[in-house]
Amino acid sequence: MQRSDREITDPKELMDILKRGKYVTLALTDGTSPYIVTLSYGMDEEKEALFFHSSFRGAKVEIIRKDPKACGTVIEDLGYQHNECSHKYRSVVLTGRIRELTDLDEKKEGMLVMFRHLESDPDAMRERFLSKDADLSRINVLRMDIEEMIGKESS
Repeated sequence: MQRSDREITDPKELMDILKRGKYVTLALTDGTSPYIVTLSYGMDEEKEALFFHSSFRGAKVEIIRKDPKACGTVIEDLGYQHNECSHKYRSVVLTGRIRELTDLDEKKEGMLVMFRHLESDPDAMRERFLSKDADLSRINVLRMDIEEMIGKESS
């Protein structure tokens, strides 16, 4: 990192940024072309993994099936500083591999992670969307295992 004075190295602080975030922008490639997509996510701190739900078809899923490696960024926007030409933020860049979950219990847990991370009433969402295993077969759940993280903050 060019500006080591801005680097965030504390793993707890990096996880805090991920816990506060709601969206991650992922960079993917199929070997010939880059592809970028922004997704809402749920974070499992213990497993150091992000979970997403998705369609079973489409560019994102097709690219992941070809090459599961991904790089993503989560930004905590702390606001533009008027009259200073500056913006306050904290960010995490993470790398890892994404896989589609096929086991119904894993899919259910991934969705619960998302509900707990994103929803004000995760129990209501669990009841609404996860009360029948048959419903889970229609949901594609993706898991990104984080392999590396680096953080940065504005001064």
